[in-house]
This record gives sequence, C-alpha cells and structure tokens, in this order.
Amino acid sequence: MQNQNLGHSIVTSMCGICDAGCGVHVHLKDGKIDRLKPIKDHPLGIVCPRGARAAEIVYSKDRILYPQRRIGERGEGRFERISWDTAYEIWVEKMEDISSRYGPEALCTYTGRGNFEFGFSESFSPSGASGRGTNSVLFPFGSPNATGVGSLCFVSYGLIAPQACFGLQNKNLVDDFENADLILIWGANPLTDSPATKHHKIKAAKKKGARIITIDHRRSESAKSLKSEWVGIRPGTDGALALAVAQVMIAEDLYDKDFIANWSHGFEAFREYVQNFTPDEVAVITGVAVATIVELARALGRAKGCAISMYTGLEYSNSGVQSIRAVLCLQALAGQIDVPGGKLIKMPGRPMHNRVTTQPPPDGPKPVGAEKYPLYWELRKEAQAAELPKAILEGDPYPLRGLIISGASLITGWAEPALWRKALASLDLLVAVNRFPTADSQYADLVLPATTGFEMESYQVSDGYAQLRQQVIEPQGEARSDYMIFAELARHLGYGQLWPQSEEGNIRRGLDGLPVTYEDLKAKPEGIQISMPEMRYRKYETGDLRPDGKPGFATPTGKFEFTSEWFRSHDYDPLPVYTEPKEGPLTTPGMTQEFPLIFNSGARTQSAFRSQHYNISGLLALQPEPLVWLHSDDAIPRGIESGDLVTVRTVRGEVEFTARVTEDIKAGVIEANMGGGNPLGPRVWQDCNVNALTDFNNRDPISGFLVFKALLCEVARVKKSAINDPEVQKILAPIWIL
Repeated sequence: MQNQNLGHSIVTSMCGICDAGCGVHVHLKDGKIDRLKPIKDHPLGIVCPRGARAAEIVYSKDRILYPQRRIGERGEGRFERISWDTAYEIWVEKMEDISSRYGPEALCTYTGRGNFEFGFSESFSPSGASGRGTNSVLFPFGSPNATGVGSLCFVSYGLIAPQACFGLQNKNLVDDFENADLILIWGANPLTDSPATKHHKIKAAKKKGARIITIDHRRSESAKSLKSEWVGIRPGTDGALALAVAQVMIAEDLYDKDFIANWSHGFEAFREYVQNFTPDEVAVITGVAVATIVELARALGRAKGCAISMYTGLEYSNSGVQSIRAVLCLQALAGQIDVPGGKLIKMPGRPMHNRVTTQPPPDGPKPVGAEKYPLYWELRKEAQAAELPKAILEGDPYPLRGLIISGASLITGWAEPALWRKALASLDLLVAVNRFPTADSQYADLVLPATTGFEMESYQVSDGYAQLRQQVIEPQGEARSDYMIFAELARHLGYGQLWPQSEEGNIRRGLDGLPVTYEDLKAKPEGIQISMPEMRYRKYETGDLRPDGKPGFATPTGKFEFTSEWFRSHDYDPLPVYTEPKEGPLTTPGMTQEFPLIFNSGARTQSAFRSQHYNISGLLALQPEPLVWLHSDDAIPRGIESGDLVTVRTVRGEVEFTARVTEDIKAGVIEANMGGGNPLGPRVWQDCNVNALTDFNNRDPISGFLVFKALLCEVARVKKSAINDPEVQKILAPIWIL
C-alpha cells in the first residue's frame, strides 16, 4: 500500500512482536510505527493485545541497541558498548579457546520462544529433526549441542505422543473443529494462543451447535468465553481420566469395532489395562464425579465427529507423554481418525517450502541428554536442556563451557533459578542475543542486539499460504536480525557458504520449490494462496501414509498403536500407562499437612508473551501485579480476600503474589502466574519468579519435561489489601480479547 498523505504511510507485512505471522497493515506516522490493522481475509488477520502495543515495544527505552561486553562480575549486569567487529572477535576467540581445551562439544546453543521467526528457524534446523526452535550453527564447528525451549514445551504433545500412536507428528495432523459435533478442550486454553485461531474455529462450531466440554483445573478464559461445560480435574491426573473414559466406552460397546479390528495394534492389552480404571476408582484419583466420567465416555462414543484441543496442561506432569497418548487413544477408540469432525491427517504431497537443515557432526559424542532421553533425541536431534546444568557444573557426560542463548531466559523459564544462576556464572563463555535484557544476560560476556520482526525482511509459509515479511522500519540502533547475526557467525567461523549472507538470499532459498517467488510476494505483500490437494479421508485405507505405499499407518506395525512398539524398543512401557504425580496427596500424603494445596503454573495471559513485556506500560496496565488464583473454599479458612498480598510456599521456597479469589478454579488447587524474574518492569514482577517454587529434578521420564503442575504448596496472607473493591476488580480482572 502506498503513502496516503504527508507523514502517514502504510506497509503491508506481518506483525513483528512474536513469530505467529499475523498479517497486518502497519500504519506509520513520520516514519515510525503508529498502529496495526489486521489484513482482511488473511488466514491470520489478527491483532492481539501485544500487537496493539507494537510501537511501545519497538521504541521502548529498554531495548538493547548496541553490542556490549561485560566489564563487571557475572550477574552484576555491567557492560560497555563495543562494535560488532569487536564482538565477533571476542566471540570467535573464546569459542576456539574452549574447543582447543575441551573439544567443540563443550559449546552449545539454546533457542527460546522469542527466536522462532520462521525464516530463521527454517534455515538453522538440524537435519532429520522435527519442529522449530533449534539453532544448528555450531554443527559444522563440531558440536552436537544445539537445544532450546523444545526441551520443556510442545515436544511431548506435538512429536513424541503422536509419533508413538500414528507414526506421524502434529505438523501432519489437525483436528477438524469446523465439522465436529463434540469438541473437548483438554488442558489447553486456545483463547490465549498466539494467535487464537483455534478459539475462533471452536466458537464458530459452537454457533453451529457443537457441544463444548473443557477439562481443566480452571474454568479457563476459553471456557468462559465459549460458555462451555467445565469438568474440573486434579492436575496431573488427566491420564487416569482418559483411561476411565476408555474403560466405559469399551464396557458399553461404544467404540468403532471396524477401526479397532483392522487398523489398530495392541487393543486387547489396552482393554485389559483399562479395566483397572473404573469410574469409581478414577473419581477418587481425579476429583471428577462418576456420573461425569460416564457421560464423557458416552458423549465421545456417540459423537459423529469429536475434535480435541489439547496442550501443555497434560505435558507438565510425571505421565505427560503417556497421558497425551491416552487421550489420542480415545479418538482411535471412537473411530475419529481421519474422518470429518475428528483428527484429520493432512494430505501428503502438499507444496512445501525449502527447509534448509544442517547435519549434526558425524563423529564425536552424542549431545547432552541423548542417552537419558533417547526418544527426544531421536525426533529432535538435539540436546535435552534439562541436563545442561549437570554438564556445566559436573562435567557429566562431558564438560560444557560455552553457551549461546538467543530469544530466551533460562533463569525465568526453568525450575530452580538459583541452579541456573550458578551454572551461568561458572561458564567460560556466555553470549545473549535478544531485544531486551533478561535475567540470563546479566551473566553474559557478550550481549548482542536483535531486531524485532518489523526491522528485517523474511518470509512465512503455512499450509496454503505464503507471505513476505516486508521490512517496515530501519533497525533500531545497531540491531541485526537473528538470521544475520548467526549467518555472520558462521562466516567468521569459516563456513559462511552454508547460509546465504543476506536476508533476501535466505528468502529466495526458502521459497525454492514453491509455486511462488520472491518477486511474486513483493508484488502481493498481503500474501498469496497456494493450491493444496483436495482432502481425502481415511487415508490409512489407501496407502497414502506409508513410505512403501501399503495401507496402514507409518508405525512399526503399520497400525494405530495402543501399545507402542517404538516405546517398547526403548524399554518404555508400550501402553499409555498412568503414573500418579510424584509429589501429591496420594503419593506423598505426609507432605499435605504442611502443603495441602495443589500447585500449578503456566496459564498464559494476553498482557505478556512468556517472560517478555512486563516493562511495557500499556500491557502492564492489563495486569499490573502477578496473581495467584485460589478457590473461595481455600481462601476463606486462610483469611484471604482478593487483592491481599500472599505468599505461595512449597518445600523449595516461597514467592509473593496478589490473591485472586474465584469460583473458577477447582477447590484445593491454585494457579500462580509465570513469567516474572527478569530485570525489567515493576519490582513486584522482577521479584516474582514462580520457578523458585518448582522442582528441577521432578520430570516426565520419557520427554524430560519438568513438572510445572501437580506439585504441593500452601498459601498464606502477608498483608491485607488496602484498596477498595472496585479497584481490586480492575487490577484482578485481566482484559481478554474475545
């Protein structure tokens, strides 16, 4: 779009605050971002609360604008400005010194959710890996150690569990909300997704008459917006509920006998196992009423189409992967695999962009954590970051002495921040690449400024759509795009030919093989639709899913696997077994006198993006203080009212929050805000690192994911609220865009 009047122009591009790729018209005033408007009819034509404050984020006084090197002790946060040339000289010299003393495997990259921009992620992924969020720039240097936020998010749900059941991963699966008459929102909150496209699809389905049931420890924002039925559940017990639903479906003959007989493996073992999970038994475990369990089973067994929205609510427990498998087995039982309204398998032969990958080093040691978490390594071809502190502090399985962190904050994102501070302080090299200072960057040798998505050129491709990320403004200060920072590092290390040394070159390479060119996208900046194969159903019957062209699934047995032979080959239980939370009222009853409540964290707000933006006043106004939600049945005996300052305490520590007393959470359960702990924003957020309460060694044994939910805690009032009720409600009721 062209300039419309003096001082005002519009650039059509994508929002540059996160990586979602929402299509927007960016209005500029005197060359600076003023506001965003969604592109009409764009598949992601959305402006969320963060996008609405884009100008405030981009032009924040807190931005890192120039390369800096540390001049104080680690953790002091004292730096001096240097040039990019000097930064690369220091960076490369320290890397080569570490490699000479310990071997190249002593260096590692860690990529966070702030660095998932499509053009960058799709250019630096390891060969043979699934998903985004890993930076392979050190592979040609000789290090196998790339890792990132996949070590604690998405991989259980999106990769390991569906691979075990279908031989496919979530990139090739999609639930058909548009045609479902029953939709389960299970451990997910699609309203707070970035972007909230699932929520809008579910909302449309409800208008058409679909029944919506939310299974969660909270009556979430999604549940309230959709006015769905709510099944409150004790956190960490979702697997038991799924197995009880299966038990009823089998007992009442509410399953698809044809699919089970012809297209499944291990059903008889599964049938036998679930006999132990009767509604009466599981009601005690989960806190879900017997009648509700039976009704769930009947609703699922009788649905014409059942789609499920599921995510991290199931991942962060001791049986995370297995619980997700158990829910997937319910759709298989009901015959809801690759049928209208169920879980669809995307069509093979879809036009795909040129995903450029890099081979891990052919010789030398495996990455850190590969031996302990072999399924994670097999699918991700990366280190499991849960094992990094041991490698840094103990040299196990070998010393790790240099770490490059981009778009992440380990101290706020992982359990036991004191452990991570100790680990980061002991490194010989720490490089932080980001847009804003983080808790990690206070320990860095080098802090390097990255652009937002508005200050760079890139591209994005999704199923059926491609768009150019047009550069909207010049980079602030001396910031560079993440892609160029690491392409330049590769050049300094002697293998820059592996990555184009310009953003345009990277785009052209990424579009290779697609029916659109760089020039096409330039000419049509709102994006271009790409023709996709017409959907065919039950593709497991026609040989579309297996490399050999035979009917069936791409699993070891060629069938949907209730018992995973892949799991069996790695000595994991092949059944989707339930494990009671390691720390909980049934496993550790002796703890409940001191810690009688169930702790949860991780529910997202629209006022922040993970641990970002607590310094942005326009977003902070939506929720000025970190909150803990608790039920009135738990608040009243403790003398707690909404607005009171309280402490949440576990066996590991205590953190202060503002109380939010509500009926929208299961009694006996609390939900504490995540995201605090970085050096920006109000002191209440800086001091509120919820992970001081969580347990670094309490994990899912299959994925290595930490248990951020299903722990034990207590809440106590510190100070009575001094503000009146209307003000309390204003502070305690975050604004949601519906």
